[in-house]
Amino acid sequence: MPRRHRHRYPSDLTDAQWALIEPLLPPAASIGRREKHDRRDLVDAIGYVVRNGCAWRALPSDYPPWQTVYYYFARWHDQGVTERVHDALRDQLRVQEGRDTEPTAGIIDSQSVKGADTVPAASRGFDMGKKINGRKRFLVVDTLGLLLGRAGRSREYA
Repeated sequence: MPRRHRHRYPSDLTDAQWALIEPLLPPAASIGRREKHDRRDLVDAIGYVVRNGCAWRALPSDYPPWQTVYYYFARWHDQGVTERVHDALRDQLRVQEGRDTEPTAGIIDSQSVKGADTVPAASRGFDMGKKINGRKRFLVVDTLGLLLGRAGRSREYA
């Protein structure tokens, strides 16, 4: 299946990065319609949205249609693929830093996240210290600052 574009955006994967991620994706369905779009293009498109913080509809036209990209993103998320990819990349980075893959210490940290216009006002608050209208999320990170998990649910500011 020919790719529609080759590494045009800073968020696109290098060949080495793709070699790490491709085996973590679920196999294509053996029955039903054949996949129409190259998986690397789909992953690059997801990376573009994540990196630029844009709406799915704002995806450049040289990627697959935004509806298709979102469908795969949602499906892979529900199947735990995004978490597996994240964990595998975190483990590899820890090894490169001379650490064990399993950390022995974790730090609970919080982050104020700006709320999008589409988030209802009833579920947002205002962080006076950081002057941000949105939500606060709590994360557990290792000593390298890499995400280990969430500590509770996101909540509006008190």
